[in-house]
Amino acid sequence: MEVTIEGKAYIDGDFVDCCIGIVDGRISAIKKILKGDRYYNFGSKLILPAGIDIHVHFRDPGMTYKEDFSTGSLAAAFGGVSCVFDMPNTIPQTTSLQTLSDKIVSANKKAYVDFGIYVGVTDSNVENIEELTEKCSGFKIYLGSTTNSLQLDENNLKQTFKRINSASKPILIHAEDNKCLNGHKMWENNLVDHLHSRPAECEEIAIKSILKMSRNYLNRRIHICHLSSCEGLELLKNRSKNISVGVTPHHLLLNIEKNLKPQALYKVNPPVRTSFDRDALFEGIRNGFVDILESDHAPHTLEDKAGEFSSAPSGHPGVETVFPLFLSLAKKGKLSFQRLISLFCENPANLLGVSKGRIEVGRDADFVVVDIKEDCRINSENLHSKCGWSPFEGWPALFPTCVFVRGEKLIEEHEIQVKQGFGRFVGE
Repeated sequence: MEVTIEGKAYIDGDFVDCCIGIVDGRISAIKKILKGDRYYNFGSKLILPAGIDIHVHFRDPGMTYKEDFSTGSLAAAFGGVSCVFDMPNTIPQTTSLQTLSDKIVSANKKAYVDFGIYVGVTDSNVENIEELTEKCSGFKIYLGSTTNSLQLDENNLKQTFKRINSASKPILIHAEDNKCLNGHKMWENNLVDHLHSRPAECEEIAIKSILKMSRNYLNRRIHICHLSSCEGLELLKNRSKNISVGVTPHHLLLNIEKNLKPQALYKVNPPVRTSFDRDALFEGIRNGFVDILESDHAPHTLEDKAGEFSSAPSGHPGVETVFPLFLSLAKKGKLSFQRLISLFCENPANLLGVSKGRIEVGRDADFVVVDIKEDCRINSENLHSKCGWSPFEGWPALFPTCVFVRGEKLIEEHEIQVKQGFGRFVGE
């Protein structure tokens, strides 16, 4: 055995005192006693599957003054995330075989954690989807406009579903109807204005369209990103099994009634909504109506956010804080560890088809080690995103003390142990 890890590991829904054997980066055995060339005993600390963040915007290439694959993946590593999936609305946009290949080559040189890359579907590349399926991790569709978005006309949605065949990659959708958004455009001076300009009605209309279209394509894997409203959740409660739903920390923990300042920092698409929406979504993650926790890590610099609210870009960082925030909530009993691991480890692995997300024989040896006594408060000075701030400044969190990726120690006692380029593209 190359590596053996001993401790209280989360296996098949319960914490078990055991040893985990690792060979060639994969879990080879789980037993009471094992010997290995390298042996780590974590005592009473918890050993959990590492997180998988299916929704990040690392801004690379084109906007690397906000973030790049080096700083973004470093932030992921310190947050206990072993694998990230990057969105296509970069500059240039990831919509062709060339831009996809270029991004993979660049990320392979910079990444600290494993990664996948999505391709954006637009009105101009719908007919070329087949050539992209073998290389990309999935497809992203924007039904509504957002930051540097690649918008797809709803009339091309059916053609897209037809061209992405059943044996292919998942389809991730930003579900806001653009006609509805255009009908509610207004001058925005604050978060309330932003909420009124992107009402839940626009999310409802988009979700209804997706549900209607998906009835003819039940063998497609469809994921609705960053659900934000109780109305949208109600529509999706009786969805077919091929449709999964994701929710972000900001839609689960923040609400428009809170005194969120400076307001531009909390501007995001879809917008932060009411406490009623927040509570409905949190209940949704508790009772299984929501499948995946995703950060929608979308960093902007403080300078970008410092101007007039109307011109401030939407989005904020989150890849480093999503797991620690919810580990803290699980410790307090607000959410079970079982649900958290399902939401942020197991279900993301199932959606993207990666051999991660569970501690079981044959899977990648991706773990986090958590000392539940090590509570702290989120402090932007200690975070690693290039943008240098967090919407959850001062919130309680539980950061992992150690992180393993493919059996290698990535983080030890909150210090990075590997160099850029350690991360691998999971599509090959």
